[in-house]
Amino acid sequence: MTATIFLRRLIAPVAALAVLGGSMQLAGAQGAGADAQKISASQLQAARKAVAAIHATDQFDEFLPGIMVDLKNKWMGLYPNYEKEISAVVDEQALALTPRRTDLEKEAARAYAKQFSEKELNQIAAFYNTEAGKKLIEKGPVAMVEALNAYKIWRQGIAQDLDANVQKALQKKFGEAQQQPAASEGTPASGAN
Repeated sequence: MTATIFLRRLIAPVAALAVLGGSMQLAGAQGAGADAQKISASQLQAARKAVAAIHATDQFDEFLPGIMVDLKNKWMGLYPNYEKEISAVVDEQALALTPRRTDLEKEAARAYAKQFSEKELNQIAAFYNTEAGKKLIEKGPVAMVEALNAYKIWRQGIAQDLDANVQKALQKKFGEAQQQPAASEGTPASGAN
């Protein structure tokens, strides 16, 4: 389940790149020029729509509930007789911080706006708001897991076939007597150190 969730959150940005046929540079690799880049209000709005369409920040939704549990455990461990009060205070304080979630959305949009033009952002949002785009977000991770499994099987077959073909070619080239023990035993031939 965790791998599927991870892949679901990974596939949307990767697929967006594939759909556009572009490549994304790492923010750190852009240098000072990226910071000086002017982002228009319309480009930022397009980025917000793209971020929402690909669910780019959904993976961060679990942070606040997780830290709440950690803090409740911490403080209840110190003051076990005040569980109800501690729980209420943690809930209240966490609720007070929830408006700051919009700060994360703004920064995520800014990050995408630095990497993609307004036109590209609109294309991303448009695609991911179609039925096909929504299905890609939902089913893409499942397809990716199946593709990875197929790759593992393919890779093993290629490795075995390559080894067998090399063995046959070497036997033909150097004579079967010299190569047979090494191939059948899986270890170097006797006398080879």
